[in-house]
Order: sequence, then C-alpha cells, then structure tokens
Amino acid sequence: MSEYLYKYLRTEVFPTPFCPGCGHGILMGAILRAVDELNLDFQKVVFVSGIGCGAWIPSPHFRADTLHTLHGRPVAYATGVKKMNPELNVVVISGDGDLAAIGGNHLIHAARRNVPITVICANNNIYGMTGGQLSPTTPKNSKTMTTMTGNPEEAFDLCKLVKSCGAKYVVRYTVFHTKPLIKAIKTALSANQFAFIDVISPCPTQYGRRNQLLTLFDMYSDIKTRVVHYNSLKELKPEELSGKIIIGEYYDEN
Repeated sequence: MSEYLYKYLRTEVFPTPFCPGCGHGILMGAILRAVDELNLDFQKVVFVSGIGCGAWIPSPHFRADTLHTLHGRPVAYATGVKKMNPELNVVVISGDGDLAAIGGNHLIHAARRNVPITVICANNNIYGMTGGQLSPTTPKNSKTMTTMTGNPEEAFDLCKLVKSCGAKYVVRYTVFHTKPLIKAIKTALSANQFAFIDVISPCPTQYGRRNQLLTLFDMYSDIKTRVVHYNSLKELKPEELSGKIIIGEYYDEN
C-alpha cells in the first residue's frame, strides 16, 4: 500500500488479516485510490459490510464511519443509512456469500428500487473466512469443503442478476485489472444511483488449494485465460463462454 494512502487507514490495526495471495488487499487499495482521485470527503462516506473476508476491507481498516453488520444484511443497513441521511456517500463492501446468498434478497430489491448506494462485491467464489464452503458464485465442478467431488450447480452471474433487476450501473473486473477497476469505482461513487461492482478476487487458501491453484500466480494464470470483455460477447458462441469471466460494463442492450 502506498504511504500517501495511509491517511485513509487505521494503521494501528496492521497487519491486515488477509491470507498470503488474497486479492482483497489489492481491492482495498483500488477503493482508496478512487476515493483519493475523486478527492472525496472521507468524513461523508459510510462503509457498510457484513461478515466474511470481504467485510474486513473497510472494517477496521478505513479511517471513516463503518458499520460491520449481521451476516447478509449490509445492503439493508446501507439502505437505512442512505434513507436517513441522503447527503452521505454509502458504500457496501462485502463478499459473494454475504451479498448473494444470505443477503441475496436485499441485493436484488435494492437494485430494483434503484437505492442510491454503491455495492462492491469482493468475489472470491467461496466462503473463505468460515472454512471454504460453497457459495452462489462457486464455478461448476469446483471443489469446496461442502462439494468435495465438485460443485454440481451452475454459478450465479451476479452482474446479470442485478442488471435484470434494474440496476443502473453494473460492472465486473478482477483485481488484476487495477486501472479500469479504479475508474469503475470512481464512476460508481460519483453517481447518485444504485451501482454494483463485482470484483473477482483470488483466494489461494480456501479455493485455490482445493482446485490445484496453490499460489497467487496459479490463480492469476487461470483467471487470465478465462477473461472475456463484455464488448466481445457477440463474437462468441454460447458454448465458448462456458467457464469464462466476463469483464467490463454491463450496459443496456436496447
């Protein structure tokens, strides 16, 4: 982390709890760079998180108001904060299990209502902190603690889900696409509308070790081969998109 960003951090809580190779530290840096480049008043930003590894990004690290809420409930809490004080910039940062499984209903209804908050999903495809259980974004056939022979289910595409519910700004990048990710976060933080950013973040400890991706380099190499830009979708057949990670902005087709 660059020292010029330390002004946004509670450095007394360092080191971070993230495992070696975890991508959440990169995401944390991208969020703070976006805040810095926008020159946002950090005292007028509220970060809300649930339970899990992704929730540790703002709380306890950010030197701002944070709500570390019940498992699956950050979007509900964030909605209440925004309702009571519309002047605040309200940002949810949490994981795929927290937002899409336990908190799935809150997510889709906030998108449908166009609640003017930003939701950033630190998506590591697994319940990391609680031991490596299956999450709604675990890829099909991937091994987890609860699917030791492979996940038999299709994974949720969270961007398609919230877009279909009416979300106005929807985008996905991996933590390895740092510059476009920062740009997307800046766009979301500047818009007074529901914005959803799905950030693919590697988890070598819980996901990687069960799927022969033992190091960050292994996970980077795997992600690199599977990335497809949203603008290229029309050039590909449906069977060619199997297992791919679609990045970019999900815009309205009509």
